[in-house]
Amino acid sequence: MQIILFLLIGAGIGWLAGQIMRGRGFGLLGNMVLGIVGAFVGGFLFRMLNISLGGAFGSLLTALMGAIVLLFVVSVFKD
Repeated sequence: MQIILFLLIGAGIGWLAGQIMRGRGFGLLGNMVLGIVGAFVGGFLFRMLNISLGGAFGSLLTALMGAIVLLFVVSVFKD
């Protein structure tokens, strides 16, 4: 059951990041991947900057920030 919740949250975070950065998402599977990879990117960046956000909301915010950074990097190399 936790893996389903993990994938749903990843899809939601990926969709939200797609709305913020590009005005659209990448489909269900693409949004899941974006959200999950974004969570790792955000965690890495926040650790590098010595920023700690606690709780569930902090984790969601970290994943969202990581997904936005990931989308930005992809857009730089895509154009």
